[in-house]
Amino acid sequence: VQLVESGGGLVQFGGSLRLSCDASGFPFSNHVMSWYRQTPGKEREERKLVAVFRSADDITYADFVKGRFTISGDSAKNTLDLQMNDLKPEDTGVYYCRARTRDFTNIYWGQGTQVVVSS
Repeated sequence: VQLVESGGGLVQFGGSLRLSCDASGFPFSNHVMSWYRQTPGKEREERKLVAVFRSADDITYADFVKGRFTISGDSAKNTLDLQMNDLKPEDTGVYYCRARTRDFTNIYWGQGTQVVVSS
């Protein structure tokens, strides 16, 4: 099982970034895919859930990204994307892709991709 994130970087306040997660080694369509983020300097805190993709018709967003971020998944390509618009400095962090089986038996994490939003 492998999850590889990409697309992070430095962006100015109000800018946009698109993160991608390439998944392999498991049936994408049978898993719940999510994006989480870890705030710098708060590694002791749990990673915060950003968005969940269960299917194209079943998506959940954290309140702090609603209207700004869009999650999408492509089971044919085994990819999970996160389009981030209107970025704010508080969006800075390491963004992680997570996959889990629908019964929570197995959970997999990517290595993360860094996003820095300058004010």
